[in-house]
Formats: sequence, structure tokens, C-alpha cells
Amino acid sequence: MKPPEVDRAAGLRAAVAARRARAEVKRQVASRERRALDVAEVAWDGDPGSAEATLRVSELLRSIPTLGPTRSERVMAQLQIAPAKRVGGLGVRQRLELRDFLMDREARSAAGRRHSRLVVLAGPTAVGKGTVSRHIRETYPNVLLSVSATTRPPRPGEIEGEHYYFVSDAEFDRMIAQREFLEWATVHNAYRYGTPRPPIDRALADGKSVLLEIDLQGARSVKEAMPEALLVFLLPPTWEELVRRLIGRGTESPEEQTRRLETARVELAAQDEFDVKVVNSEVGQAAREVVELLTVPKL
Repeated sequence: MKPPEVDRAAGLRAAVAARRARAEVKRQVASRERRALDVAEVAWDGDPGSAEATLRVSELLRSIPTLGPTRSERVMAQLQIAPAKRVGGLGVRQRLELRDFLMDREARSAAGRRHSRLVVLAGPTAVGKGTVSRHIRETYPNVLLSVSATTRPPRPGEIEGEHYYFVSDAEFDRMIAQREFLEWATVHNAYRYGTPRPPIDRALADGKSVLLEIDLQGARSVKEAMPEALLVFLLPPTWEELVRRLIGRGTESPEEQTRRLETARVELAAQDEFDVKVVNSEVGQAAREVVELLTVPKL
């Protein structure tokens, strides 16, 4: 029997609300607002229909900032938990083993403080470096993103010290002379852009990791100046998807699109120069993988 239309509409609204609630739980875990262990305890002790209880175990594990998809799958296999299993649907033995795993991970994380690290994110044009960096800025407020200096004037909405350090040509010349840049370049034969080194040095000295989003040539310059930096190359899922993203944003003329695609081919050929490759199939997942690389276990 076909259900009444009003019931179907109510059911759809309930399903959407449930998905949003689970997404919020994952966001809280990813941003460290909640512990994964707390989510599991709520799932086991509370309403079986709650967002915590109906969340898949695999989704909970992937939400942990320092875990990631590959390690999450390995943990699921070790605990003998099926991919589709929900947190509230675990048996007694599985609950105990998952609780032990989460408690042990938290204990080891608290006991071993982290070394600082400079992570340099680069990739071909239109791959989504800016989008991934923006997602990290908004979702992981504890991540320190390097701020570039530029001689161009601020655009509407740009904030000094957050988007860029806006400096005069004379100040930029002084910074070059004082070797205050990790790298710098003139863009489109117009304004100059550079990565100030003193803020990065201070952050690393304080034990903080820093993320730097930059172009390919800049990444090479940073590696030369700081060989200990970790270079991360952001890849598109496929060449066709990169073309779709570039054309779809509609910000360049056909001639400019052709030029950028040729540049992208050259840039993709340089991926083996990098230490780590991350595929940007989904922004949140790519951002999470980059954030994982910012934490270095203390030896």
C-alpha cells in the first residue's frame, strides 16, 4: 500500500534531519569539540535512535582528526566490525574493544606531545588548493595558516593579517634585503607576493605546526630554504574533473582556460617531487588528510 503523501513528506523531513544531526556529530569530533569516546558512550547509554547511535562506526573513526581513512579501515578490520555497522548496534564485545581502542589512542596522544612541522600545500591550477585551505581555516581553528605579504592593495572584505600582509614596495624591498622571505615572486608582471619567514619561525619554535598554501615554484623555493618542510601535492581525482572544475568556475576566457590547462599538465608532471600526495575528491576529506600531516608524534 502506498503511504499517504503527508507521511512520505514527514518521513523525508525526518531523514534529512537525521543526516544533518549525524553530520554535526562528525563535525564536532573533527574539530575536537567532542571526543570520539564521548560520542560512543552516548550512543550506548542513550536513545538508540539518536545521531550518535545511528552513526556508522567507520564515519566516527574517519572523523577523528589524526586517524584518516586508511587507518580507519585497518582499525575496523582489527576490531572485526563490518563497514555498515552503526555505533549503537555494536555487540558487547565490539563495544568493549572499540572503547579500549579509543581510550588507548587518547592516552597515547596525551602522553606524547607533538613536534612542530611546516606543511606546504601545492598543486595544479583549479585543483582546489584555496578551497581546501579555506575549509581547514573554518573547520580547524587551531591550525595555523601562513599569511603571505603582497604589494597589491586590499580587495573588498580582505583583512590585514588574516588574508594578507599588505605592504608598500619599499617595505617589500626591505624584507627581501633582510632575507625575511622564505620565497617571493612577481605575479602577472604586476604585484609581488612573498611568504614572511619570521612568523613561521616563531610558530615552529613554540611547537606549533604551520600550513602554507602556495604555487609549485614557491613550494620548491621553500623546500630549498627549509629542507625539513613536508611538501604535499594536491591532485584532482581525474584529468577530466580538473578540466570540469576549471571551465565550470567561469572566471577565465577560453584562451586563458587553454593556457591554464597546459600549465596544469606541466604542474602535474612535478608531483613526484613532493613528499605526500592527497587526492581532492571531496574537500572535507582532503582537508582532514592534510591536517593529519600537521601532527608529528614525538620520538
